[in-house]
Amino acid sequence: MSVTIRAFTEGDTEAVLALWLQAFPEYNDASRPHRDPRLSIANKLGTQPELFFVALRHDGDAGGDDDGVLIGTAMAGYDGHRGWLYSVAVAPEARRHGVGTRLVRHAERALAAMGCLKLNLQVLTDKAEVLAFYERLGYRADAVVSLGKRLAAQESEALAT
Repeated sequence: MSVTIRAFTEGDTEAVLALWLQAFPEYNDASRPHRDPRLSIANKLGTQPELFFVALRHDGDAGGDDDGVLIGTAMAGYDGHRGWLYSVAVAPEARRHGVGTRLVRHAERALAAMGCLKLNLQVLTDKAEVLAFYERLGYRADAVVSLGKRLAAQESEALAT
């Protein structure tokens, strides 16, 4: 399988949405507005869009005109202190062929070129297969507690008063 990785373009949107809805079931949950994939894409295009990567499979029989089939994504970010990795997804039929590893390594190189020395990511605790994937790539659990706060809920409360 021939695969290339490049920066996301707006023409990739529908293919990315289809992949994410398959790879991240939580995106199908309307009760979780922070999991809106269209909003995730729009926000990423507004902040470091050069760190939004797609993997394309090329079938090789298209006579050089093969644009490729989108089979993977990875988003990264860097705030000058540390980097983050998000939305690493690979189509089920392309898994176990090194696509996810290539996407992660591509993002790591892009962040390192920006001066990033530490990369963080978060994985839902019930995703044992995903945790094992990252462990094989050298990622380890940090001795920290990850905290979160939904700011949209706070905004709604302020408007109500």
